[in-house]
Amino acid sequence: MFSQFFSIFFNVVTPVFVLILTAYFFGNRLGIHSRSLSRTSYYLLVPAFVFNVLSQVKIDAVTAFRMMVGIGLVYMITGLLGWILARGMGRSKEISTAFLMTCIFGNVGNYGLALTKFCLGPDAMESATIYMLTANTFSFFCCVMAAGWLKGGGTGAFKDLIKTPGITIVPLALIFPVAGIAPPIMVQRIAGLLGDAMIPVLLLALGLQLKEAGKLNFGIDVFLASLIRLIAGPAIAFAMIPLVGISGIEASAGILQAAMPSAVLTAIIAMENDVAPTFVTSVICVSTLLSLVTLTVVMSLL
Repeated sequence: MFSQFFSIFFNVVTPVFVLILTAYFFGNRLGIHSRSLSRTSYYLLVPAFVFNVLSQVKIDAVTAFRMMVGIGLVYMITGLLGWILARGMGRSKEISTAFLMTCIFGNVGNYGLALTKFCLGPDAMESATIYMLTANTFSFFCCVMAAGWLKGGGTGAFKDLIKTPGITIVPLALIFPVAGIAPPIMVQRIAGLLGDAMIPVLLLALGLQLKEAGKLNFGIDVFLASLIRLIAGPAIAFAMIPLVGISGIEASAGILQAAMPSAVLTAIIAMENDVAPTFVTSVICVSTLLSLVTLTVVMSLL
């Protein structure tokens, strides 16, 4: 058990953290800015990766639908658990909303895809991508709507969502498996080259974003929200995903994606809507650090 734990820690988790820490400590010296990497990933690398995977997807529609339902339920329950705990402790609506946002939005993209590939191999990437798209779409919408509800707005959530390049590319990508044809080789190679760059670039961007996070606090609420995201998330997934009829590598990918720390995008939403941005940023940093241990445990149980 201990040998497996340390093997996963050093061979799966550590490489991911080395890239994050490289950007954290050396990004400024090299003149690299998170905004440049994030925008490159957002507009080019993520859509290319999504297209490359989904245009050649071999998962049947029923299984894909069950995966989407499963991960959606997992993240919804985790977010509600954060909200209920915060309200039960007598926290304000603002902090309770921040709990919901940090608990419902896991870092399934730049962090989750890398760990899934290292832990489960390339065969799991189709499943991981479907989970990523579902979780990101659902969580983004819920976070923007929750922030808007708190501030009396939020009607632009759907408009912002459908303008996301990684989402708008999905219908185009699905044309090929639905029609039973492969994309042109030239298109496959362009999308493949860009998509292969996504994971390392996103990990570097995450390190820079954590470096630029600014003021943090380390109160009990920050650790509670982090633990809900890191412990309740995979615990609910272990129970929920088999219930919707998912097993094998698809279930393992879903459980792993449910165990990710809070997403950096949550801080952007919090800052844009002035929803306890320091608290949200602190949860992102603390949950990312704690995930070094919790994700190792989760992967040893898969």
